[in-house]
Amino acid sequence: MSLLVRNNILAFSILIFLAQMSLTQAQEKSVSKVHVSAPIESTNGNVVTTDKVAHLQTMAITDKIATWGHWGSRPSSYNAWTNHSNRLIPVYVFGGSFASYMNEGSVYRDSEKLEKLYRKMPTKTLRFDAPYADQTDVYHLQRKATEELGKKFVFLVVFDGMDWQTTQAAAIYQSGKVGYSEGRGTGLLFQDYNKCQTDFGYFVTAPYGDEVETDVDAQLNIKPMIKFGGYDSRLAGSFPWQAEVDTEYPIGRSKVSVHSYTDSSSAATSLTAGIKTINGAVNLDHQLKQVETIGQWLQRTKGFSVGAVTSVPISHATPAAAYAHNVSRDDYQDLTRDMLGLPSVSRKSKPLPGLDVLLGCGIGEETKDGKGQGQNFIPGNRYLANEDLQMVDERTGNPTAKYVVAQRTSGSNGAKLLADAATRAASQKKRLLGFFGVNKGHLPFQTANGDYKPVLDVKEAEVYSQADIDENPTLAQMTEAAIQVLQENPDGFWLMVESGDVDWANHGNNIDNSIGAVLSGDAAIEKIFNWIDARNAWDQSLVIVTADHGHYFHLLQPEVLTGK
Repeated sequence: MSLLVRNNILAFSILIFLAQMSLTQAQEKSVSKVHVSAPIESTNGNVVTTDKVAHLQTMAITDKIATWGHWGSRPSSYNAWTNHSNRLIPVYVFGGSFASYMNEGSVYRDSEKLEKLYRKMPTKTLRFDAPYADQTDVYHLQRKATEELGKKFVFLVVFDGMDWQTTQAAAIYQSGKVGYSEGRGTGLLFQDYNKCQTDFGYFVTAPYGDEVETDVDAQLNIKPMIKFGGYDSRLAGSFPWQAEVDTEYPIGRSKVSVHSYTDSSSAATSLTAGIKTINGAVNLDHQLKQVETIGQWLQRTKGFSVGAVTSVPISHATPAAAYAHNVSRDDYQDLTRDMLGLPSVSRKSKPLPGLDVLLGCGIGEETKDGKGQGQNFIPGNRYLANEDLQMVDERTGNPTAKYVVAQRTSGSNGAKLLADAATRAASQKKRLLGFFGVNKGHLPFQTANGDYKPVLDVKEAEVYSQADIDENPTLAQMTEAAIQVLQENPDGFWLMVESGDVDWANHGNNIDNSIGAVLSGDAAIEKIFNWIDARNAWDQSLVIVTADHGHYFHLLQPEVLTGK
């Protein structure tokens, strides 16, 4: 790059930065001070909480403003944005290295590789000094670790919606101090663990392009795509902790440079299949051709067992991307059919072999409306049709049924129910299906202090009964059960673990739920590390901890989160 070009880019960035600073200062002058020095009691139905983070969240939502932070591009409004962003996403690697994809190895420095990745040259994206990797490199790392390095135990832990800022907020709360302002960070287990080779990096999450209208029955897009992906680091920064020069760019509203920001299906497809795809599609390339996932490839070529665990519905975008194919992420029943090895709209005559373990939520979510699910939708549970459950549940006596099933059951402890099912599945060499959750299809939100008493966000605060808590396992307990079954395969296994409630919390602009969700995922990681440590198996293991995309939370006063 010539000196003249570099100087022009620098001047351009400075002009935008100064304009944005003026706007931000003007906005902040209108922000009245919010007292946050001591928690007060706030009411959530019949629940009273004095937790400090719960208080911060309640007051910010009530007042619609907080000096300590905000969601979106306007400091004058606490909840100005409830969707995803184009932020760079951190990745933590254990038992391997991410370095070859960063800096000199960045695809964003190579015009030929960049054009191949996006199937066209994305605008304002090529940067000869780019330090960041691409999200698809997470797939390449898994492939290399198993194909070239002989790794037998691969864990992909996805904190849905957890960007660097979300991670920092949880780390500050957990450690009780503001321990860092850039880099890998400290305070959470996956930041501090050092009993093996470990590495840290960050990547671009941009999709191939925006979601379009689809025909689920025909598995076709019926409208052309008009907005494409890319990443302009001049506006959004070269590091995930760097302040945006143009605060409208990461949410697709810049007047200077416009790129699509990803959804979970496109992002998870990049993680599991190594390609860029259209928002809304699951493991299909830009021409809607099915792409083999890392789990499918390991199952087919190496005899691995494969599993997916999630705190949200079993066929939501991220767990579905572990194994299924579909033009639409909303075709939940068909996605579940792919995951369970049943015929589906995308595999009518030759179903996939199916996951060996599938644990998640969605029980009780009944509907007669199959909007978005096509002609083969069966009224009943939105995510798992009863007819499909009967086909796979070994309790029905069906000779082709392969799964030991654990469902949320009134009066039964969820953790014990799942543990017993896992023990039976492992001893009988069968598969394991777990179906749990509360109203709206997820595990109970544990909140920052772990009391399961959510407070207000942009939606109504959820209220849980004691049965909701007792009759559901935690994400950590699900992870432990999955490993118990998968470890029976001497050839090895691949497991995705998704802390999906981070995304739900951030969509709700709820910092209390967000921190709690990160901590619940950290507890699941502890189960993984403990299993590997107990076997002294780091030479055979790879653990990747990352996210599919970010949101748009700005923590202006980190110190407010230090009190517990």
